[in-house]
Amino acid sequence: MSVVRPPSLLWDLFCQVIDNHGDLGVCWRLAADLAARGQRVRLWVDDGSALSWMAPGALDGKHPGIQVLRWMQPLPGPLLASLAPADVLVEAFGCEIAPEFIATRVQNTRAEAQKPAWINLEYLSAEAYVERCHGLPSPVASGPAAGWTKWFFYPGFTPATGGLLREPDLAQRQARFDRAAWLRQWGMERNDEQLICLFCYEPPALGELLEQLAQQAQPTRLLVTAGRAAAAVVAAVEEKNRLQPAWNGRKTLSISYLPLIDQADFDHLLWACDLNFVRGEDSLVRALWAAKPFVWQIYPQQDDAHHAKLWAFLDWLQAPASLRRFHEVWNGIEAGLPALDSANWAACAGAAAQRLQSQDDLATQLLRFVLQRHRPHETAAG
Repeated sequence: MSVVRPPSLLWDLFCQVIDNHGDLGVCWRLAADLAARGQRVRLWVDDGSALSWMAPGALDGKHPGIQVLRWMQPLPGPLLASLAPADVLVEAFGCEIAPEFIATRVQNTRAEAQKPAWINLEYLSAEAYVERCHGLPSPVASGPAAGWTKWFFYPGFTPATGGLLREPDLAQRQARFDRAAWLRQWGMERNDEQLICLFCYEPPALGELLEQLAQQAQPTRLLVTAGRAAAAVVAAVEEKNRLQPAWNGRKTLSISYLPLIDQADFDHLLWACDLNFVRGEDSLVRALWAAKPFVWQIYPQQDDAHHAKLWAFLDWLQAPASLRRFHEVWNGIEAGLPALDSANWAACAGAAAQRLQSQDDLATQLLRFVLQRHRPHETAAG
C-alpha cells in the first residue's frame, strides 16, 4: 500500500533579528525541521550573520532544502521577478512582509489563481489568550493584498495551541547522546562536579547565585555561554573579587567560558548539565525537551508585561513553590535569591516534558494547518 506524504511546498519565511539571536534561532530551527520533512524554504532575514556559528554552512547553501536570502529594504525588483511564487508565507514574531514583495506575489496570484497560505507565527506564551486566538483568521483590509487572509498561528504548551518545535528524531538523538564523550571534546572529564549551564541576560541576582555556588559542599562547574552571559559573569566576578576577594576561596566553584556553539551543541550542552539556566524562547523549549531542572529568564518587556507571561508559564509548569520563588527573584520581580533545589525541580521538569511529548509538534501542526488552506495542484505519493 502506498503512503501519502505531505506534498513539497515552497515556503517564504521572514525573520527580523531584534535584540538578540532568539528570533533567528527559532526561525532556523523551523526552516531546518520543514526541510527535513521534504519542504523547500526560503529564509529571509535582515541580519543572518549569527547563522555562521548557529548553523554552519547555512549562508553558503549547504543545508538541502533551505535558501537564506537577505531581507533588505526595499527588495530589488529584479530579484522579486526572478523568484518562483511560494505556496506559504510566514511572518515570524510580528514582522511585516515588505509591501513590494506582497505586491509581486499578488501579481503572481492573478496569473495562477492560487493564493498562498499566509501565516502570522506568533511568540510563545502560556497565557490564556493563546488558546482563544490560535488559528483565527485576520482579513487583510488594505494594500495590494486587500481581500486576502492571514492566519494566526500560536506556539504553545497545550493541545489547543500550535505546539512546540520538536524534530522527529530528537528523542533518538537524545538517547544516543554520550555525555562523557561530549565533555571530553571541551576538555572536561566527567566527575563528581555539578554541571550548570548559564545562558542568561544580566540577571540582578547573578552575584548571589555565584556566591551560593561557591558556598556549596559539592563542587560546581558553571558552563557559561558566549555573549551577554559571559560578559555578565565576568563583570560579576570582577566585582566580587574587588569587594570580597575570598568569596570563592575554597575553589568550590569553577567557571568555564564556552565559545559560540551551533544549535546541535547547544542541545548537547543542556543534555550534559544537571541544571540549566536559559533565556528567551528557543532555549526554553530546548530546556523542556532536555527534561532537566531549569530556570528561565524571560525577555523583559516594557511596563513589566513579561511578569504575567512568566507566571502563566509557571502555572502551566506546575512549578513547586521553591522553583516559582527562584524564578521571581532571577527575573527581578522579588529580591533575595533562595537556595537551589534542583533535586526537587527535576520531577517537575520530567513531568512537563512527558506532557508535551503526547502533543503534536509545531512543524507537524503547521503543515497540517497549511494544507487545509492551500491545495497544491499535485500531491506527492510514495
